[in-house]
Amino acid sequence: MIRCARVSDSQTVQKLVNAYAKRGEMLSLSLNEVYERLYEFILWEEDGDIVGVCALHPMWGDMAEIRSLAVKPEFSGRGIGRKMVLHLLDRARDMGFLKVFALTYRQGFFEKAGFRVTDIENLPKKIWTDCLKCVKYPDCDETAVIIDL
Repeated sequence: MIRCARVSDSQTVQKLVNAYAKRGEMLSLSLNEVYERLYEFILWEEDGDIVGVCALHPMWGDMAEIRSLAVKPEFSGRGIGRKMVLHLLDRARDMGFLKVFALTYRQGFFEKAGFRVTDIENLPKKIWTDCLKCVKYPDCDETAVIIDL
């Protein structure tokens, strides 16, 4: 079941995202950042257990970003991530965004959802807001993908 994140979910969201961040697969989030962005997060819940999280972050103008997509490893391969991304694409359309992008190590996952590869240089606001604080900057090894809504 997909639902919006609640304040009481904040530590669980942080723990799941940071488990992937420790492996170098996404940026870590402080608890304060989770609280500040709580409205961006949706959760996948099964039997009262949060097994997946994903956020839609308004970036600028007509563009938003899918970020912090994390599913507990024992639940991967069940379509949870895909369903959360599709849900957020619908939300982005409803909000009036025309494009959604992501930076990813799982290019094929996003391509199956209709995204296409783009040059990260096409995302200057992303570079100046998030990339500069990444330990991998300027040698980013993620692939930028984008979809027109």
